[in-house]
Amino acid sequence: MTSSSETRERILRGSGNRRWRLLPAPELDGFADAGPGLPDLMRVLLAHRGVKTTVEARRYLGSPGELTDARLMPNLERAVERLIQACEDGETVAVYGDYDVDGVTATTLLVEGLRCLGAQPIPYIPDRFTEGYGPNVRAVRQLADRGASLLVTADTGTSAITEVSEANSLGMDVVIIDHHTIPDELPDALAIVNPRLNDVSYGSEPAAVGVAYKVIHDLHDRMGRPYAPEEHRALVALGNVCDLAPMLAENRDLVRLGLGALGQTKRPGLLALYEVAGVKHPETINAETIGWVLGPRINAAGRMEHARIALDLLLAEDLATARTHAKRLEELNRQRRDDTANAVEVARDSLTDADRAGALIVVASPAISSGIVGLCAARLVEEFSRPAIAIEIRDGEGRGSCRSIPEFDVTALLRRHGDLFLRYGGHRAAAGFSIEESRLPEMKARLIEDANAHLDIATLAPTFDIDCELPLEDVDRKTLQWLTLLGPHGVGNDSPTFLARGVRVVQARGVGQDGSHLSMTLKAGMATWKAISFGNADALVPSGELADVIYTFKQDDFRGDGALQLEVLDLRPARDD
Repeated sequence: MTSSSETRERILRGSGNRRWRLLPAPELDGFADAGPGLPDLMRVLLAHRGVKTTVEARRYLGSPGELTDARLMPNLERAVERLIQACEDGETVAVYGDYDVDGVTATTLLVEGLRCLGAQPIPYIPDRFTEGYGPNVRAVRQLADRGASLLVTADTGTSAITEVSEANSLGMDVVIIDHHTIPDELPDALAIVNPRLNDVSYGSEPAAVGVAYKVIHDLHDRMGRPYAPEEHRALVALGNVCDLAPMLAENRDLVRLGLGALGQTKRPGLLALYEVAGVKHPETINAETIGWVLGPRINAAGRMEHARIALDLLLAEDLATARTHAKRLEELNRQRRDDTANAVEVARDSLTDADRAGALIVVASPAISSGIVGLCAARLVEEFSRPAIAIEIRDGEGRGSCRSIPEFDVTALLRRHGDLFLRYGGHRAAAGFSIEESRLPEMKARLIEDANAHLDIATLAPTFDIDCELPLEDVDRKTLQWLTLLGPHGVGNDSPTFLARGVRVVQARGVGQDGSHLSMTLKAGMATWKAISFGNADALVPSGELADVIYTFKQDDFRGDGALQLEVLDLRPARDD
């Protein structure tokens, strides 16, 4: 690793309009007592992630310790007291979930946890296409008619004022288990268990499945019943990673525990999912495997048909049943990929020059299904390096999904214009809403004007933060072993990113259906690495030439052997700057 005494960041020019931001050398005095056992590279990487002393480093790099006291979770005790009553009395409990991975895993966890303690849970996940996001009055009435005396929401409910009022009027108590942004007015629930309450005093922000896990674990403890948490920890890892929950503090430990549980799971639904997804070595599953291989297949159910398929997969008690559901998910995931590609093309073609010039991209079309608006918005963020909103128009209503960049809170944007929407909700990086079609032009104008006032368009070029320079010839087995201790990676704990200069491109070719990706062999000194670079075919450096590359290490999930390779985030012809 090269060192520098510079105290400010350096901006380098990458390919096209991309910028490389070499982070300044951090202050390392807090590691003065670490001794020679902690490499200089690790000190830099830890400091960049807010770990600045030897004591903090030992805790961060060591095995997960004790988790946060469940009683610190807002309103958890009150919720558990009501659930104890439901379990002891054998009550019918409606568990109302969401249709994404977090909602499905949280629903699975709650159903299993309550059932084994004596309650009679009824799982309910709405139809994305006919019911939309969140609780609705009609569903609440149906659940009451089925005898539910307690309604527990999973990954939804924090904004459901009308629906909670309806449940109360029907004689149901309501416990909300959620993690979404806190609105100005809260529903009149018996307990709202949400780590975002009380100014995030809980200390971390798990997704809803993490909150459900804390509830069920404490429920077992309070009832004096044994609890084997491993299978539920596997679900926690799935939901947290797929919902982009911050990979910090307890949440990072929950995911670390969950990855181990995924590697040893006996759950038929997960084993069947591994089969169709080509996961041959479950012990190598990491956050990327969840985000890119497992999560999309679970999500495909709610996006393309109904999330009940994914729920039934996870609740399946035998492998034959699970395989039937997993096969259907695989079919739906293929359809999801095709539909997403078509929707992105429709969105891109609809943009005018004025649309592309603003700080917020907004597209609306009947041709973009509500099941993939979020995926479409995410692709637009990648392409234009700014927040994006994709909206399906159907039956006089627009159903939108928002994705954002780190510098911009998209849910706060919606809140500033809350009068526009029939309903909305979300968190900093992602949100959703419904709106009357007639108000779409007004919405577009207001939101773009707002975004222009909060974001400097000139700074929205794709920018890659680089932790430090690390020549490829300096990477050895011990370096890689150290780097694995920094994971799992995600929001708030990015994968370490390095700069290597003057690397020989031994071989490079376009791959993928449209040839937009690069498969490369890179050589530096005696070191030779296989590398992949997604969407960078236009930055090709010819074979035999020297290149500067910014890279991270990536497990190859597509060949099935989990081999380590480089992911080249950007490259350019080698030069001095």
